Amino acid sequence: MNRKILFSIIFTVLGLLAFQVSVNKIVGSGQSFTLFELLGPIGGMFLGPILGGVSAFVVRALNVIFLHQKLDLLTIIRFLPAMLAAVYFGLKQKSTAIIFQICILLFLLNPIGRQAWEYSLIWLIPFVATFFKKKLILNSLGATFTAHAVGSVIFLYTFGLTPAIWISLIPVVFIERGVFTVGIWASCLAFNFALDKLTNLKFASALKPLVKPELLFNASKSN
Repeated sequence: MNRKILFSIIFTVLGLLAFQVSVNKIVGSGQSFTLFELLGPIGGMFLGPILGGVSAFVVRALNVIFLHQKLDLLTIIRFLPAMLAAVYFGLKQKSTAIIFQICILLFLLNPIGRQAWEYSLIWLIPFVATFFKKKLILNSLGATFTAHAVGSVIFLYTFGLTPAIWISLIPVVFIERGVFTVGIWASCLAFNFALDKLTNLKFASALKPLVKPELLFNASKSN
């Protein structure tokens, strides 16, 4: 079976299951981060940046449909960070660092964001990591922070929150994104290993020891 088709099938099934496991509450909302944060970006690696973004959109959309979720504002805006994380993960260009520059600028242009300017400095970490995208763990870090940076800016302009809350979230972000980075890295390695094994299966070779021509010949003679 084609590697991309096989990935898409497994990714969709596991993605829908991952959505059912909450990891951490999103402050100021009634929603949570789920295990899909660990899977969502890897489509960019196996399908390419564009199809990877589409795959993240499709799985998130299917989850909304199957669970009959309300399409409120927060549910809708959460599509974009997941898609861009997959696009980032699939792109090899270091120019993707501009994402973090734009997010820092937009955060500081907001009146609330200016009072919590320290929060935006977090994105200097993935900005630097982007220049070492060939290392899977750093590419994973950049991907999860892409979702975080884009999501935070959208959340800032949509829901606000107080400067004190944004600043208080800084240590939480380090732990949360650290876990997601390792999760994306591990998920990518696991998928790559599984796809290599599944696509290299030789069913004829596997059946050969079980079905020996001489046994069939002898059996037919005895009949």
